[in-house]
Amino acid sequence: MKDLVGAQKLYSVGTYDRSDAASTLPKDQSELRERGMKESYQEAIIPLTDDVIKEKYINFYKGIRFGRILEDLDTFAVWIGYSHNRDPAKGSDQKSNLSIVTAFVDTIEVKHSRIQPDQDVKMSGHVTWAGKTSLEVTMQLEQMYQDTWKKILDAKFVMVARDPVAKRAAFVNPLKVINDEEKEIFEMGEQRKKKRQDQSTQSLLRTPPDAEERLLIHDLFLQTLDPNSASFRVRVKPENSVWMEETMLKTMTICHPEQRNLYNKVFGGFLMRKAFELAWANANLLCQSRPYVLAVDDILFRKPVEIGSLLFLSSQIVYTSGTKMQVKVHAEVVNPADGHHDTTNMFHFTFDSKKTNVPILMPKSYAEAMMYLEGKRHFER
Repeated sequence: MKDLVGAQKLYSVGTYDRSDAASTLPKDQSELRERGMKESYQEAIIPLTDDVIKEKYINFYKGIRFGRILEDLDTFAVWIGYSHNRDPAKGSDQKSNLSIVTAFVDTIEVKHSRIQPDQDVKMSGHVTWAGKTSLEVTMQLEQMYQDTWKKILDAKFVMVARDPVAKRAAFVNPLKVINDEEKEIFEMGEQRKKKRQDQSTQSLLRTPPDAEERLLIHDLFLQTLDPNSASFRVRVKPENSVWMEETMLKTMTICHPEQRNLYNKVFGGFLMRKAFELAWANANLLCQSRPYVLAVDDILFRKPVEIGSLLFLSSQIVYTSGTKMQVKVHAEVVNPADGHHDTTNMFHFTFDSKKTNVPILMPKSYAEAMMYLEGKRHFER
């Protein structure tokens, strides 16, 4: 991909300059050739049978680090996005005039959380929907199990194309649908796009909770009142519960050039890995056992993270149900010169302890109650 994009190979040598790419960008999408779904299909192998490579992926349970898988998914999604927009007539030595970046992780649904550490993992995927400047990439991971490929997870990423110089949106190749099966896949992509738009307008940051959600919050509030005190101010924690404010875990990372992507920003997969590992640690502290990831959804990349940034990650358990936990991670960069905080990413993870029930989560403030409802919505989706 570095060759395809013409990226700066070494941070300490040269500069990032792609000014020659913008001059070849089309003025309208109609100038670009339609591409079929099969034309963007790609496969890759994570060679866990290679002991040297496996060492990078292994965790202290001698299983596989899911955060490393997130990094690979992000890289693979970008590669598929470039594959969709490449012109086969120009050969393998062509340079791309686009910057393709991850805008949104729609869903990652884990089918089999215990990835075997001694078997290769096969990644495959292709573009399943395309608009004017954005693409939906659908991927799956499989692993050999008893002589057959067994699915590990399904993932859907939304990628956007950018002008590498002007930093504005750029056109992508239109997607050509050639049969009923592909038409159905494309229409499902359209539905997911509409659903994301609807969820954005229904956000609790914009609209109040519905009647059922208001009753739920009021019921939780009543459970925390001291029955021996006729006051709304005296709060007690019910049995087998935990205050939401006690489930926060934070960390800070200095973003070095080692974590840069093709465009000299911090690699999105690195951000996902760091957020996941913090969320996992938080879930581990709550359930006091090994939590297993069930799903990742609605990861929004608001702004790029610059090299040299101070990256603050704040995780909080926002909903619990039986053995399951919903964890939200908020990422922000801080300017040390003036202390200004700027949100860059939001992450949502669902975990399962698979053993005993976790404590019931109890919000204290109205802000925590809204986080609880947001977590419940993510969990139920």
